[in-house]
Amino acid sequence: MKKSVIKTLVPALVILALVCLAPRPSMATEKRLFLATTTSTDNTGLLDYLESILLRDTGIHLLWVSVGTGKALELGRNCDVDVLLVHDPEAEETFIAQGYGINRRRVMYNDFVLIGPVEDPARVAGKPIEDALELLASRGAAFASRGDNSGTHMKELFLWRHAGLPVPEMQSWYIQAGQGMLATIQVAQERDAYTLTDRGTFIKYEDNWNGDPPLVILVQGGDILVNQYSVITINPERCETAQYELAEQFSHWIVSPSVQSAIGEYRLREKGLFIPNAGSDENKQP
Repeated sequence: MKKSVIKTLVPALVILALVCLAPRPSMATEKRLFLATTTSTDNTGLLDYLESILLRDTGIHLLWVSVGTGKALELGRNCDVDVLLVHDPEAEETFIAQGYGINRRRVMYNDFVLIGPVEDPARVAGKPIEDALELLASRGAAFASRGDNSGTHMKELFLWRHAGLPVPEMQSWYIQAGQGMLATIQVAQERDAYTLTDRGTFIKYEDNWNGDPPLVILVQGGDILVNQYSVITINPERCETAQYELAEQFSHWIVSPSVQSAIGEYRLREKGLFIPNAGSDENKQP
């Protein structure tokens, strides 16, 4: 089954396709690796960009499903995939502590940004993220949340709490999209709302509008908005079907100097979407 078909199916069908329709290496001559990743690495085109490099370097055919990090971790727990590329450090640490994942390695980072209408009716532009969220809540400004337990959604919930605010739930101005990042940005655009997104997906959205999008970056910067991506191998002691050796080969490959350089060189509108940082001890502000 072609990768392009697998990654466009709805999640339930994707799982079926990954597990049932695509043969494991023991049933086929080619090496196939099953990856669960976030919508941002897919929406931005990064995986399409890296796919041919991986095949050339290793002979591995990469098949992936792009979902929120929470769903990606669930796929890992259910032994439906071999390796993860995700961006929710706290959830990842729990996943590893529970014995489902091993050999977590940093790959790259970008940052989260608050975007909204050019007119900025809530007047949050240039504010610290905490002050911006307080203004949105106090003024009842429309806000579109991923609402899908993704890494971005978890970061958003953390930021409300960090700002000393109750997490919105039933407020009329709080829109829970329950969709991926680009789809949530589209919801925000249609509702003249604000939303939190990773910078890479925003650049892709901006590119879709030839550099003149209806929603623009209004709040950015600060260590609290750093967005770290890591690769995690599924623990073969928990999942007998997990392809440990292929997963580790991929994991070492994506943190290798040549691939790290390729990630750093990936650009849209002359803007870098991700900053490689494999092996670093600490993140630096993008």
